[in-house]
Amino acid sequence: MIADQPHIFAGNASKALGQMIADYLNLPISKSECRSFSDGETWVKIDENVRGARCFVIQSTSHPVNDHLIELLMFIDALRRASAASVTAVVPYFGYARQDRKDQGRVALSAKLIANLITVAGANRVLTMDLHAGQIQGFFDIPVDHLFAAPVMVERVRSLGLENMAVVSPDIGSVKRARNYALLLDAPLIILDKRRPKPNECEVLNVMGDAQGCNAFIFDDLIDTAGTICEAANALRQNGAKDIYAACTHGVLSGPAMDRLSNSGLKKVFVTDTVPQNHTDNVEILEEVSVAPLLGEAIRRINNNQSVSALFR
Repeated sequence: MIADQPHIFAGNASKALGQMIADYLNLPISKSECRSFSDGETWVKIDENVRGARCFVIQSTSHPVNDHLIELLMFIDALRRASAASVTAVVPYFGYARQDRKDQGRVALSAKLIANLITVAGANRVLTMDLHAGQIQGFFDIPVDHLFAAPVMVERVRSLGLENMAVVSPDIGSVKRARNYALLLDAPLIILDKRRPKPNECEVLNVMGDAQGCNAFIFDDLIDTAGTICEAANALRQNGAKDIYAACTHGVLSGPAMDRLSNSGLKKVFVTDTVPQNHTDNVEILEEVSVAPLLGEAIRRINNNQSVSALFR
Protein backbone atom coordinates (compact mmCIF):
# COMPACT_ATOMS: atom_id res chain seq x y z
CA MET A 1 0.00 0.00 0.00
CA ILE A 2 1.06 3.58 -0.68
CA ALA A 3 0.06 5.95 2.13
CA ASP A 4 -0.61 9.28 0.43
CA GLN A 5 -0.43 8.83 -3.31
CA PRO A 6 2.77 10.47 -4.59
CA HIS A 7 3.25 12.12 -7.95
CA ILE A 8 5.71 10.40 -10.29
CA PHE A 9 7.35 12.55 -12.96
CA ALA A 10 9.70 11.20 -15.64
CA GLY A 11 12.21 13.39 -17.44
CA ASN A 12 13.28 12.86 -21.03
CA ALA A 13 16.32 10.81 -19.97
CA SER A 14 14.21 8.23 -18.12
CA LYS A 15 10.83 8.02 -19.87
CA ALA A 16 10.77 4.24 -20.22
CA LEU A 17 12.23 3.58 -16.77
CA GLY A 18 9.83 6.09 -15.23
CA GLN A 19 6.84 4.37 -16.82
CA MET A 20 8.01 0.97 -15.53
CA ILE A 21 8.41 2.39 -12.03
CA ALA A 22 4.94 3.94 -12.18
CA ASP A 23 3.51 0.61 -13.38
CA TYR A 24 5.19 -1.16 -10.45
CA LEU A 25 3.52 1.31 -8.08
CA ASN A 26 0.17 1.12 -9.93
CA LEU A 27 0.29 4.86 -10.43
CA PRO A 28 0.03 7.04 -13.53
CA ILE A 29 2.89 9.21 -14.71
CA SER A 30 2.07 12.76 -13.67
CA LYS A 31 1.61 15.26 -16.46
CA SER A 32 4.34 17.68 -17.39
CA GLU A 33 5.88 19.40 -20.40
CA CYS A 34 9.53 19.84 -21.27
CA ARG A 35 10.57 21.69 -24.40
CA SER A 36 13.59 23.47 -25.80
CA PHE A 37 13.67 26.92 -27.37
CA SER A 38 15.44 27.31 -30.69
CA ASP A 39 18.58 28.55 -28.92
CA GLY A 40 18.69 25.44 -26.73
CA GLU A 41 17.16 26.84 -23.52
CA THR A 42 15.04 24.32 -21.59
CA TRP A 43 11.43 25.02 -20.57
CA VAL A 44 9.57 22.90 -18.01
CA LYS A 45 5.95 23.08 -16.85
CA ILE A 46 4.01 20.93 -14.36
CA ASP A 47 0.56 20.25 -15.84
CA GLU A 48 -1.35 19.26 -12.72
CA ASN A 49 -1.92 20.42 -9.15
CA VAL A 50 0.88 19.26 -6.82
CA ARG A 51 0.19 21.59 -3.88
CA GLY A 52 0.99 19.67 -0.70
CA ALA A 53 1.97 16.54 -2.67
CA ARG A 54 5.04 14.34 -2.32
CA CYS A 55 6.73 14.37 -5.72
CA PHE A 56 9.39 12.14 -7.27
CA VAL A 57 11.29 13.23 -10.40
CA ILE A 58 12.97 10.35 -12.25
CA GLN A 59 15.84 11.58 -14.39
CA SER A 60 19.27 10.12 -15.08
CA THR A 61 21.95 12.61 -16.03
CA SER A 62 23.00 10.56 -19.05
CA HIS A 63 23.83 11.71 -22.59
CA PRO A 64 23.34 14.56 -23.39
CA VAL A 65 24.46 15.03 -19.80
CA ASN A 66 24.18 18.79 -19.43
CA ASP A 67 20.74 18.98 -21.10
CA HIS A 68 19.35 16.29 -18.83
CA LEU A 69 20.94 17.85 -15.75
CA ILE A 70 19.38 21.25 -16.47
CA GLU A 71 16.03 19.56 -17.11
CA LEU A 72 16.25 17.81 -13.72
CA LEU A 73 17.05 21.08 -11.95
CA MET A 74 14.15 22.87 -13.64
CA PHE A 75 11.73 20.06 -12.75
CA ILE A 76 12.76 20.39 -9.11
CA ASP A 77 12.44 24.18 -9.20
CA ALA A 78 9.03 24.06 -10.91
CA LEU A 79 7.68 21.60 -8.32
CA ARG A 80 9.03 23.63 -5.42
CA ARG A 81 7.43 26.79 -6.80
CA ALA A 82 4.17 24.86 -7.29
CA SER A 83 4.12 24.27 -3.50
CA ALA A 84 4.88 20.55 -3.51
CA ALA A 85 5.26 19.23 0.05
CA SER A 86 8.51 17.49 -0.89
CA VAL A 87 10.58 16.79 -3.99
CA THR A 88 12.74 13.70 -4.29
CA ALA A 89 15.25 13.69 -7.13
CA VAL A 90 15.42 10.08 -8.35
CA VAL A 91 18.72 10.04 -10.26
CA PRO A 92 19.35 6.40 -11.28
CA TYR A 93 22.63 7.38 -12.96
CA PHE A 94 24.41 10.31 -11.30
CA GLY A 95 26.65 11.90 -13.93
CA TYR A 96 29.85 13.77 -13.02
CA ALA A 97 30.43 11.21 -10.24
CA ARG A 98 33.94 10.42 -11.52
CA GLN A 99 35.00 14.00 -10.79
CA ASP A 100 34.78 13.44 -7.04
CA ARG A 101 38.25 14.60 -5.95
CA LYS A 102 41.07 16.95 -6.90
CA ASP A 103 43.51 14.44 -8.38
CA GLN A 104 45.52 17.26 -9.94
CA GLY A 105 45.86 21.00 -9.48
CA ARG A 106 43.23 23.54 -10.55
CA VAL A 107 40.43 21.15 -11.51
CA ALA A 108 36.75 21.45 -10.61
CA LEU A 109 35.23 19.19 -7.95
CA SER A 110 32.26 18.65 -10.24
CA ALA A 111 30.45 15.96 -8.21
CA LYS A 112 30.20 18.37 -5.27
CA LEU A 113 29.05 21.18 -7.58
CA ILE A 114 26.22 19.04 -9.01
CA ALA A 115 25.20 18.01 -5.49
CA ASN A 116 24.99 21.71 -4.56
CA LEU A 117 22.92 22.51 -7.65
CA ILE A 118 20.39 19.77 -6.90
CA THR A 119 20.10 20.94 -3.30
CA VAL A 120 19.79 24.64 -4.15
CA ALA A 121 17.19 23.85 -6.84
CA GLY A 122 14.93 22.66 -4.01
CA ALA A 123 15.23 18.87 -3.73
CA ASN A 124 14.45 17.52 -0.27
CA ARG A 125 15.99 14.10 -0.89
CA VAL A 126 18.02 12.21 -3.50
CA LEU A 127 17.52 8.59 -4.51
CA THR A 128 20.34 7.21 -6.63
CA MET A 129 22.03 3.94 -7.53
CA ASP A 130 25.61 2.62 -7.46
CA LEU A 131 27.52 5.87 -7.14
CA HIS A 132 31.02 5.75 -8.58
CA ALA A 133 32.28 6.57 -5.09
CA GLY A 134 30.14 6.10 -1.98
CA GLN A 135 31.52 9.23 -0.31
CA ILE A 136 29.62 11.37 -2.85
CA GLN A 137 26.64 10.96 -0.51
CA GLY A 138 28.50 13.30 1.84
CA PHE A 139 28.55 16.04 -0.81
CA PHE A 140 24.81 16.54 -0.27
CA ASP A 141 23.33 18.52 2.60
CA ILE A 142 20.05 16.61 2.20
CA PRO A 143 19.27 12.90 2.78
CA VAL A 144 20.57 10.49 0.14
CA ASP A 145 19.24 6.95 -0.34
CA HIS A 146 21.94 4.96 -2.15
CA LEU A 147 20.67 1.79 -3.84
CA PHE A 148 22.67 -1.10 -5.27
CA ALA A 149 21.86 -3.09 -8.40
CA ALA A 150 23.44 -6.22 -6.88
CA PRO A 151 20.14 -7.98 -6.01
CA VAL A 152 18.81 -7.92 -9.58
CA MET A 153 22.20 -8.52 -11.19
CA VAL A 154 23.01 -11.48 -8.96
CA GLU A 155 19.63 -13.03 -9.73
CA ARG A 156 20.36 -12.79 -13.47
CA VAL A 157 23.89 -14.18 -13.11
CA ARG A 158 22.66 -17.13 -11.05
CA SER A 159 20.11 -17.95 -13.74
CA LEU A 160 22.99 -18.65 -16.15
CA GLY A 161 23.97 -21.70 -14.11
CA LEU A 162 27.71 -21.19 -14.65
CA GLU A 163 30.17 -23.60 -13.05
CA ASN A 164 33.68 -22.76 -11.86
CA MET A 165 32.84 -19.04 -11.82
CA ALA A 166 35.18 -16.34 -10.56
CA VAL A 167 34.27 -12.73 -9.83
CA VAL A 168 36.69 -10.13 -11.21
CA SER A 169 37.39 -6.62 -9.99
CA PRO A 170 38.61 -4.61 -13.01
CA ASP A 171 40.75 -2.35 -10.79
CA ILE A 172 41.75 -1.76 -7.18
CA GLY A 173 39.01 0.85 -6.69
CA SER A 174 36.28 -1.69 -7.47
CA VAL A 175 37.46 -4.36 -5.02
CA LYS A 176 34.79 -3.66 -2.38
CA ARG A 177 31.99 -3.96 -4.95
CA ALA A 178 33.46 -7.11 -6.50
CA ARG A 179 34.03 -8.69 -3.09
CA ASN A 180 30.34 -8.18 -2.31
CA TYR A 181 29.39 -9.93 -5.56
CA ALA A 182 31.85 -12.73 -4.79
CA LEU A 183 30.20 -13.29 -1.40
CA LEU A 184 26.68 -13.24 -2.86
CA LEU A 185 27.67 -15.68 -5.63
CA ASP A 186 29.93 -17.81 -3.42
CA ALA A 187 32.76 -17.42 -5.94
CA PRO A 188 36.50 -16.65 -5.66
CA LEU A 189 37.73 -13.12 -6.29
CA ILE A 190 40.29 -12.04 -8.91
CA ILE A 191 41.71 -8.50 -8.79
CA LEU A 192 43.24 -6.69 -11.74
CA ASP A 193 45.88 -4.03 -11.17
CA LYS A 194 45.65 -1.34 -13.84
CA ARG A 195 47.06 2.08 -14.54
CA ARG A 196 45.46 4.84 -16.55
CA PRO A 197 48.00 6.69 -18.77
CA LYS A 198 45.32 9.28 -19.66
CA PRO A 199 41.51 9.66 -19.39
CA ASN A 200 39.47 6.86 -21.02
CA GLU A 201 42.58 4.70 -21.52
CA CYS A 202 43.88 1.94 -19.28
CA GLU A 203 46.54 -0.77 -19.10
CA VAL A 204 46.34 -3.93 -16.97
CA LEU A 205 49.63 -4.60 -15.19
CA ASN A 206 48.90 -7.61 -12.94
CA VAL A 207 46.26 -10.31 -12.44
CA MET A 208 45.93 -11.24 -8.76
CA GLY A 209 44.20 -14.61 -8.48
CA ASP A 210 43.86 -17.82 -10.48
CA ALA A 211 41.92 -17.33 -13.73
CA GLN A 212 42.94 -20.63 -15.32
CA GLY A 213 39.89 -22.48 -16.72
CA CYS A 214 37.32 -20.34 -14.91
CA ASN A 215 34.21 -18.59 -16.18
CA ALA A 216 35.17 -15.01 -15.32
CA PHE A 217 32.56 -12.37 -14.49
CA ILE A 218 33.80 -8.76 -14.43
CA PHE A 219 31.67 -6.43 -12.28
CA ASP A 220 31.92 -2.63 -12.42
CA ASP A 221 29.70 0.34 -11.64
CA LEU A 222 29.79 1.71 -15.19
CA ILE A 223 31.12 1.10 -18.68
CA ASP A 224 31.90 4.29 -20.58
CA THR A 225 34.25 3.82 -23.54
CA ALA A 226 34.76 0.14 -22.55
CA GLY A 227 38.55 0.44 -22.46
CA THR A 228 38.81 -0.96 -18.91
CA ILE A 229 36.47 -3.89 -19.55
CA CYS A 230 38.14 -4.88 -22.82
CA GLU A 231 41.65 -4.67 -21.35
CA ALA A 232 40.46 -6.74 -18.40
CA ALA A 233 38.96 -9.37 -20.72
CA ASN A 234 42.21 -9.55 -22.68
CA ALA A 235 44.29 -9.97 -19.51
CA LEU A 236 41.98 -12.72 -18.22
CA ARG A 237 42.14 -14.55 -21.55
CA GLN A 238 45.94 -14.43 -21.50
CA ASN A 239 45.80 -15.94 -18.00
CA GLY A 240 43.69 -18.90 -19.10
CA ALA A 241 40.11 -17.84 -18.41
CA LYS A 242 37.47 -19.81 -20.29
CA ASP A 243 34.34 -17.73 -20.97
CA ILE A 244 34.39 -14.07 -19.92
CA TYR A 245 31.32 -12.01 -19.03
CA ALA A 246 30.90 -8.43 -17.84
CA ALA A 247 28.19 -6.67 -15.86
CA CYS A 248 27.74 -3.06 -14.86
CA THR A 249 24.98 -0.90 -13.42
CA HIS A 250 25.37 2.06 -15.76
CA GLY A 251 25.88 1.32 -19.44
CA VAL A 252 27.07 4.76 -20.54
CA LEU A 253 28.68 3.22 -23.66
CA SER A 254 30.02 6.35 -25.30
CA GLY A 255 32.37 6.79 -28.24
CA PRO A 256 33.98 3.52 -29.39
CA ALA A 257 32.35 1.42 -26.62
CA MET A 258 30.05 -0.74 -28.76
CA ASP A 259 32.72 -1.50 -31.36
CA ARG A 260 35.17 -2.44 -28.61
CA LEU A 261 32.66 -4.70 -26.84
CA SER A 262 31.61 -6.38 -30.08
CA ASN A 263 35.25 -7.26 -30.83
CA SER A 264 36.34 -7.99 -27.26
CA GLY A 265 35.59 -11.71 -27.15
CA LEU A 266 33.24 -11.17 -24.20
CA LYS A 267 30.44 -13.71 -24.21
CA LYS A 268 27.80 -11.32 -22.81
CA VAL A 269 27.63 -7.86 -21.24
CA PHE A 270 24.81 -7.14 -18.78
CA VAL A 271 23.71 -3.56 -18.08
CA THR A 272 20.74 -2.12 -16.21
CA ASP A 273 18.25 0.41 -17.53
CA THR A 274 19.53 3.33 -15.42
CA VAL A 275 20.84 4.62 -18.74
CA PRO A 276 18.52 4.06 -21.74
CA GLN A 277 20.08 1.84 -24.40
CA ASN A 278 19.72 2.17 -28.16
CA HIS A 279 22.00 -0.78 -28.87
CA THR A 280 20.09 -3.81 -27.61
CA ASP A 281 18.14 -4.37 -30.83
CA ASN A 282 21.15 -4.87 -33.07
CA VAL A 283 24.00 -6.00 -30.82
CA GLU A 284 23.67 -9.51 -29.41
CA ILE A 285 26.42 -9.06 -26.85
CA LEU A 286 24.36 -6.59 -24.76
CA GLU A 287 21.54 -7.59 -22.40
CA GLU A 288 19.51 -5.16 -20.30
CA VAL A 289 18.35 -5.98 -16.76
CA SER A 290 15.68 -3.70 -15.28
CA VAL A 291 16.03 -2.05 -11.87
CA ALA A 292 12.53 -0.53 -12.06
CA PRO A 293 11.09 -2.82 -9.33
CA LEU A 294 13.99 -1.95 -7.02
CA LEU A 295 13.59 1.79 -7.56
CA GLY A 296 9.82 1.49 -7.34
CA GLU A 297 10.02 -0.32 -4.00
CA ALA A 298 12.45 2.31 -2.67
CA ILE A 299 10.03 5.07 -3.70
CA ARG A 300 7.19 3.23 -1.99
CA ARG A 301 9.22 2.95 1.21
CA ILE A 302 10.32 6.59 1.16
CA ASN A 303 6.73 7.71 0.66
CA ASN A 304 5.54 5.48 3.51
CA ASN A 305 8.41 6.51 5.82
CA GLN A 306 9.78 2.96 5.88
CA SER A 307 13.36 1.70 5.84
CA VAL A 308 15.11 1.67 2.47
CA SER A 309 18.25 -0.06 3.74
CA ALA A 310 16.08 -3.06 4.66
CA LEU A 311 15.98 -3.84 0.91
CA PHE A 312 19.60 -5.02 1.11
CA ARG A 313 19.67 -7.00 4.34
